[in-house]
Amino acid sequence: MTDALASILKDCESRSAQPDALKLAFAYECVERVRHLLEDEAVVRCLDTLRAYIDGKVDRGALDRAASEAADLANRHQGSRSLDGVGHAAVSASYAVANALAGRVVQAADYAAYAAVYGGGGYGAVSDPESFAPEKSWQLARLQALANAIERAEGH
Repeated sequence: MTDALASILKDCESRSAQPDALKLAFAYECVERVRHLLEDEAVVRCLDTLRAYIDGKVDRGALDRAASEAADLANRHQGSRSLDGVGHAAVSASYAVANALAGRVVQAADYAAYAAVYGGGGYGAVSDPESFAPEKSWQLARLQALANAIERAEGH
């Protein structure tokens, strides 16, 4: 489904006058679904900075500083050093935040899906790709809904 997500995103971006707005809004919504799994308040503040940027309350400089901080925090997360670090829901959620802030939308969605599955006790999910289907289906539907809303707002 990652390929489908990337394809839809590329198509939506080509039709939008504000592709970054779509990308950041979608990345934010994916990560917001796993916000409860974040263990570090500093990472939560980084996510809040993304929301503030989307809402026009902070400038690009604040977003860039939060992106740098989120990447550092994700890499320093105690679970990141373990062999199965991505299996730890908080690590995956932290990497989702870092990728969302950096504008790496597909990666943010993937990490958010990992966090959602692992957060639900799905540590065996790596061997069962179907465990990601509900979250990936939500992501695809949400991306399309956001793209449609932006297109309507742009008068398409």
